[in-house]
Amino acid sequence: MDPQGLREDLRMFQSTLLQDGLKELLNENKFVDCALKVGDRSFPCHRLILAACSPYFRELFFSEEGAEEEAGEKEVVLEDVDAGTMEMIVKYMYSADIDINDENVQDILAVSHRLQIPSVFTVCVNYLQKRLNLMNCLAVFRLALLLNSPRLAVSARECVALHFETLATQEDFLELGLRELLAIIGADALNVEKEEAVFEALMRWVRKDKESRAKTLGEAFDCVRFRLLPEKYFLEKVAKDDIVTADPELVKKTALIKKVEEGEEEDRLPGFLSDQRRVGMYNKDLLLMINDAVAVAYDGVENECFLAAVAEQIPRNHECLRTRKNQLYVLGGLFVDEEDKDAPLQCYLYQLDSLGGQWTALPPMPSPRCLFSMGEFENLIFAIAGKDLQSDESVDTVMCYDTDKMKWSETKKLPVMIHGHSVVSENGLVYCIGGKTDENKALSKMFAYNHKKSEWKDVAAMQTARSMFGAVVHKGRLIVAGGVNEDGLTNSCEAYDFGTNKWTPFTDFPQERSSVNLVSCGGLLYAVGGFALVELENKECGPSEITDIWQYDEDKKEWTGMIKDMRYAAGASCVAMRLNAARMPKL
Repeated sequence: MDPQGLREDLRMFQSTLLQDGLKELLNENKFVDCALKVGDRSFPCHRLILAACSPYFRELFFSEEGAEEEAGEKEVVLEDVDAGTMEMIVKYMYSADIDINDENVQDILAVSHRLQIPSVFTVCVNYLQKRLNLMNCLAVFRLALLLNSPRLAVSARECVALHFETLATQEDFLELGLRELLAIIGADALNVEKEEAVFEALMRWVRKDKESRAKTLGEAFDCVRFRLLPEKYFLEKVAKDDIVTADPELVKKTALIKKVEEGEEEDRLPGFLSDQRRVGMYNKDLLLMINDAVAVAYDGVENECFLAAVAEQIPRNHECLRTRKNQLYVLGGLFVDEEDKDAPLQCYLYQLDSLGGQWTALPPMPSPRCLFSMGEFENLIFAIAGKDLQSDESVDTVMCYDTDKMKWSETKKLPVMIHGHSVVSENGLVYCIGGKTDENKALSKMFAYNHKKSEWKDVAAMQTARSMFGAVVHKGRLIVAGGVNEDGLTNSCEAYDFGTNKWTPFTDFPQERSSVNLVSCGGLLYAVGGFALVELENKECGPSEITDIWQYDEDKKEWTGMIKDMRYAAGASCVAMRLNAARMPKL
């Protein structure tokens, strides 16, 4: 037998034997020589165990000369400690078992720090690190600093930095102490696209308690990177701020900043003149492709791909929507539970946490369907029409998901029952374009939905009827491309002007194609993938998925091929999304 393996087995056996023996001695009240008094409760213990687990108790049980106290049961009174928390810690010291949850972890962490029980403290730190999120990271950061846990403080600060712009508007942020604030706003890892957000967060914090905090602004000033601010913003918002102009030292600093910007004083660059960009300043618009394996971001300018998230739980043939708040939602798709094929069909809803690269499951849509399309208005997401998964018939119902309340409801029905249509949202309205009826008739109709009035209205129809086509709002116009109608596949494209309510021809796509993804990204128009008729091995033509990427040249008014085979585009939905390439692995 391997000697190392034997030693491990012996160690495990001895550890188990000791734990069982200690629990038995405690349960039978044998050799007990100490009691921890917490409020009106008393916990019998063994001084040897407490001293072995905690330097605090070790010091307590020994005299200043280092000799042990006389024999006899000793009572230790612990003030300001919750009895339930102490009971769990005592249990852990005898059994290595503790039930930590979101409600008790901070109390256990604080008591284990006070009583210097490193094993319990480490378990709590690990628990909190794994559960850091937008809701708790600021509180955990403050707690970690208070309890002197650098590892937890660093992890929590990273989470705060990721969500900085959201957290900076909350009351908890305004309650930060000066040192806590400086540790956050001085970080390179802040997820801000503009330094203005840092300065404005700082000034909100100062104005929360202007009388006392204005005196500390000079130190906090050093954490703002003023060279990253636009000159006009600096002159109007910073140099003229009433709190800044009232402090002679800050006036000197603003004068120095002006000199540096004018090319003077280049040898003197204190912290507030750093021009190093924050992490969030590397954010850019990327083309995001989501299939049933991965979500991949493509930078068309640099011709690079990045892994945004693993997407194994995302079904094929889903629909997706990126909101104006840069939030990505994926809804529906074909999913069969192999372990329970009789289980009811579901229309799952997921949201992508683009910062953490994780998917969050949200309440599924109550009306399972496919071949629908999605739009938005304020905090509402609409799933419009489509085919019912049970009856396989087109529907006119419109389901509405409230992203704040996280609830589904039904809203005003579409005037027709269709599937295979497209939806875009613009100027507070939701537009439903084209589609197909159950009689296989392609439509050219377009309807505009006003949610405030709860009404659908006919607007100008397309020049070409189509279903299963691409649609996107690009530079203020609605562009549609490709699709299917009674004549088969089409390569026709057209553009709609929202102001004039008119359609005009747009440069035809180079190939007749359906289900093409149109994406407006970084001011450029892309066409990704789709299905086309190709010659098969038997010399007959059949539909085949295409995974290429095209870009529209505005000057030449023509489509230009960029990538012939983008493997991540297979079975993918595509949207434009603002992402941070510096935080994603390059593929």
